[in-house]
Amino acid sequence: MGPRPSWRTGSAQDTLTVCLVVPLRGPAGILGPSCEASALLAVDELNAAGGILGREVRLLVVDGGAPPGHVAAEVEALVSLGAVDAVVGWHISAVRRALAPRIADRVPYVYTAQYEGGERTPGVFLTGETDTAQLLPAMRLLAEATGARRWCTVGNDYVWPRVTARAARRCARAAGGRVLAEAFVPLGTEEFGPVLRRIERSAADAVLMLLVGEDAVRFSRAFTAHGLHGRCQRLSTHLDENMLLAAGADATEGLWAAAGFFETLATAESLDFGRRYARRFGVEAPVVGSLGESCFEGLRLLAALAGRARSLDVRAMRAAADEVAYEGPRGPVRLRGNHLEQRLYLARADAFAFDVVAQL
Repeated sequence: MGPRPSWRTGSAQDTLTVCLVVPLRGPAGILGPSCEASALLAVDELNAAGGILGREVRLLVVDGGAPPGHVAAEVEALVSLGAVDAVVGWHISAVRRALAPRIADRVPYVYTAQYEGGERTPGVFLTGETDTAQLLPAMRLLAEATGARRWCTVGNDYVWPRVTARAARRCARAAGGRVLAEAFVPLGTEEFGPVLRRIERSAADAVLMLLVGEDAVRFSRAFTAHGLHGRCQRLSTHLDENMLLAAGADATEGLWAAAGFFETLATAESLDFGRRYARRFGVEAPVVGSLGESCFEGLRLLAALAGRARSLDVRAMRAAADEVAYEGPRGPVRLRGNHLEQRLYLARADAFAFDVVAQL
């Protein structure tokens, strides 16, 4: 991808600097290259079309894989210095919760991750899928396709998995099933033996995976080595092709994902995006799935908001939000309140790719 973008190489009046907060370390670091490449493609295309509000867009990358308080302090300092005009990025909900109160009423903040829902901080705009839209239809379709109705939830121990687990109990009941057990592990967990034995002792025939990045990779490998793939389906709302590659083909049997984008999504918009991405970065580029592509959406949404509001002022953007709509790799999308409405899909892992089986 070449050298990482820097800021302020032109005059402040001519450039619009976006702080891109993506993980470069920790369990989610596996997603960072895809996130950054997708954001760079969005910047290239925006600048080719005249930038945002007539200003050339530049990126300043901040490591969103650092401890949440450190990320929030670094980004807040950049905002206070006037070094950045907006914040965009994929990072875990713990980072968003630390960061949003410190910057969101000062500069626009576009959060691109799939998340637990419920974010209402003024100035935060969200492109990611929410659990309320994904879980119930995905669980129903999985029950119809495989008969899976007895669930066990396995997640990292922080806000997104905890809140999602509560939603999963309701969704499982509505889909004619129930959650039998829940287990939460620290970020960076490497040993899943106790969790696997708990699943084995239960009568579960499905596992809801709420694990981040490399934690999901290690869990999938251990799950298969333990022989549970022959008995249990797995569903994740946080899973992309980079994680399939890292897990290996043998670890993806019976693995399902719900998301608004997949690399193999056969729509005109997604296929065109794939061609542009490959032309920009070549065949050895990071695979771009829903998690990485979300950063492309984040830059596109920022541009659409600024264009409609004719300003980067947070209050002007909030007033204009319900008028924002555009077509991107995920197809036609529209803001409702501060959330992006989009199509959602259920896909089944097939070795290193996804087979999209239904629209939710």
